[in-house]
Amino acid sequence: MDKKTIWDLGRDTVEVFRAKPKMPLVVVLDNVRSLNNIGSIFRTSDAFLVEKIMLCGITACPPSPEIHKTALGAEESVSWEYYDSTEDCIDSLHRAGYVVCALEQVKGSIELQNFIVEEGKKYALIAGHEVHGVSQAAVDSADYCIEIPQFGTKHSLNVSVSVALGIWHFFSGK
Repeated sequence: MDKKTIWDLGRDTVEVFRAKPKMPLVVVLDNVRSLNNIGSIFRTSDAFLVEKIMLCGITACPPSPEIHKTALGAEESVSWEYYDSTEDCIDSLHRAGYVVCALEQVKGSIELQNFIVEEGKKYALIAGHEVHGVSQAAVDSADYCIEIPQFGTKHSLNVSVSVALGIWHFFSGK
């Protein structure tokens, strides 16, 4: 088999991408510190037509050479907003009718594969700081807490990997 060339892939321009209907999912980054992780999340969000990324607290915003390094231009295609406070962002999302889900290990969480994505609903997926996770205030404000089951010796995945798994779950509707 021959690998596809860039021309075989037929990718959209930024203008065409922005005009496309998006998946009813917003990604909320709660104090994510690594610019490489932020860029990776932009790139994954572009791949699966995420509606928007909300950058909160210490989470850096484009333009940034470090974000661009992993986003590869997705920071230009994916819409984003900045909030000083994750709690203000969550309040705004609730007022706009979003179901807010924290991607965090908490007592009483729902395992990702068991979370049912309901057609016709809008969702927000919160991911947190690389060491401290989603803040307790954001967890307390969420409608659901979703946990990615893990079976190895480590207690967590990289935030960009976790977000990618979460986005895929919402994209595939499982």
